[in-house]
Amino acid sequence: MIFIELFFTFFLIGTFTIGGGYAMLSLIQYQVVTVHGWITDTAFADMVAVSQMTPGPIGINSATYIGYSVIESTGAGPLMGMLGSFTATFAVILPSFLIVLFIVKTYNRIRDNNLFKGTMKSLRPVVIGLIGSAALVLIFDVDLSGDGYRVGIIRDNFSDWKSWAIAASAFVAAFRFKVHPILIIAASGLSGWLLF
Repeated sequence: MIFIELFFTFFLIGTFTIGGGYAMLSLIQYQVVTVHGWITDTAFADMVAVSQMTPGPIGINSATYIGYSVIESTGAGPLMGMLGSFTATFAVILPSFLIVLFIVKTYNRIRDNNLFKGTMKSLRPVVIGLIGSAALVLIFDVDLSGDGYRVGIIRDNFSDWKSWAIAASAFVAAFRFKVHPILIIAASGLSGWLLF
């Protein structure tokens, strides 16, 4: 049944993602586009854009959107689509809830433990890698099936030089000049509106 598959998929995503919603994107993309084929790469990029614009964490927004889309694509009505949204959203937050509940119960006993400190310290580069892979997933289309592999740019996401110029300008503004993210989003939106 599709609801069980949806729950299990997002439960796994919630269990094995460390670092928040952006770190979760590469896992979501792998599961919903590559493994299950529920949506296309272009639809995934659109879903990320919509999830960023709506209030709330991007990982939860993505789960809600995909849960609805998957059930709706089977021909079910809007009420079943809402149940799909609830299923995916609940599944993605359940592991975090259980882990935090466990940590709250044991944190005072293990916070000075060297193994715990080392684990927390070693997770930082993993989180950076997961967030970086989420950016690469939105740019490149990688096909590892068959005898060889193929890597190409997803043209629908960066269709021309104007898209690349806006992305590069936003990157430079954020990392070189430390411009506030809200100003970057507003300037990028205005630039896109003027250029396109």
